[in-house]
Amino acid sequence: MSDEVETQNAETEGEDASTHELEARSASAKNLEVVLDIPVRLSMEVGNTKISIRKLLQLNKGSIVELTRTAGEPLDVLVNGTLVAQGEVVVVNDKFGVRLMDVISPEQRIASIN
Repeated sequence: MSDEVETQNAETEGEDASTHELEARSASAKNLEVVLDIPVRLSMEVGNTKISIRKLLQLNKGSIVELTRTAGEPLDVLVNGTLVAQGEVVVVNDKFGVRLMDVISPEQRIASIN
């Protein structure tokens, strides 16, 4: 008789754990839902360089600014200034786009923020 009671208690505890897990997932999904519509700035960086203010003021139409990247290197895809991926430029229906070649893992993104 006591074996039956222990078995029933174990089953009930298992069901309670599953119920709590489902409730936690549901709460987590609701929390995530709150931020899904927040707008962010997505930008692509072809390259960068450092120049003095003197050289910056001398720039005019036709000036060429040499960037740190070489031709053919992937460009950086940034969200609010944080690197999230690298990709290559493509043309789709006469508009520029980016084909993502490498996406930074969420763990790496969080580590780069700290």
